[in-house]
Amino acid sequence: MNETIERGAMGKSAALRLTSLAHGGGCGCKLAPSVLQQLLAEHPAAGPYKQLLVGTETGDDAAVWQVDEETCVVATTDFFMPMVDDPHDFGRIAATNAISDVYAMGGKPIMALAILGMPLDKLPIEMTREILKGGASICAAAGIPVAGGHSIDAPEPIYGLAVIGLVKPANLRRNSGAKPGDAVILTKALGVGIYSAAFKKEQLAPAAYDEMIASVTLLNRVGAELAKDRDVHAITDVTGFGILGHGLEMARGSGATLKLSLADLPLLSQAERLAQEGRVTGASHRNWASYGDGVALPAALPDWQRHLLTDPQTSGGLLVSCKAERAQELLAQIRAAGYPAARIVGAVEAGPGRVVVT
Repeated sequence: MNETIERGAMGKSAALRLTSLAHGGGCGCKLAPSVLQQLLAEHPAAGPYKQLLVGTETGDDAAVWQVDEETCVVATTDFFMPMVDDPHDFGRIAATNAISDVYAMGGKPIMALAILGMPLDKLPIEMTREILKGGASICAAAGIPVAGGHSIDAPEPIYGLAVIGLVKPANLRRNSGAKPGDAVILTKALGVGIYSAAFKKEQLAPAAYDEMIASVTLLNRVGAELAKDRDVHAITDVTGFGILGHGLEMARGSGATLKLSLADLPLLSQAERLAQEGRVTGASHRNWASYGDGVALPAALPDWQRHLLTDPQTSGGLLVSCKAERAQELLAQIRAAGYPAARIVGAVEAGPGRVVVT
């Protein structure tokens, strides 16, 4: 490369930091839930299209179109600005995050299209090539090709994928199928936004950087296996709106109350310390302001703990609502599939569509 790019851990310098070219990074770039609701307020209903099984109604992870009695097409797109400086890592993270939406619907991805916007006057071509290589490496790991794409000259670096997948109608899982009495499982640790905030200020230790990369490049392929089990009732992935925001979408879509245990939520190893030191993103504040009366927290909860709940996750884990009697068995299955941080984090109860943290 013409520019020397370090992996970006604390104490290392780089000739050009990818993150310096973007005003935000990862899923922290997402519009706040309240803003998105305003934008979609007059969006036409999907009613006339009987084959469109999942549209925008419940804020689900991907659109689903039924082709015939045995096949549905799952379609999604996701892209963002860099949260790390290593271009190869940026490509891997963005691709993993985009593919996750298909897995969250119970589907199997079959191909991807690249979405690329680069400031050509600021970024060496070699770095852009590494971003694309990183994304292609994750697609290869998922067993799918990057079959094409589109690129533009943009003021900030942007990369992501449009992903197409397939799912049988019986295996389709929405975020709106949670049932009272269910247990709730989270498959990955929280704290990615907090880590990325520390990283941007060059205050993330090398071991913590490695921990973050391992989490955000771990494909959520277990979702396709879980969806084959009829005792798994709802799945969504936890990304930019935080555990509270995506939990609230599940609760409202399901018409039930989601109770989360603060003590049981899995966290990246340095997340609590960094949150106490104020290493949080602007998106964390925007998320909290968007939840309204849909979230109830313990009295006198410290702000740093609240930020763990509102922290935007990039390529986060799956939130799974399942029959309580099967929860321990399913948890063991998830961990055996390569998700050691997975935990049972709460339960679904009859009641209004809201999230209650205890």
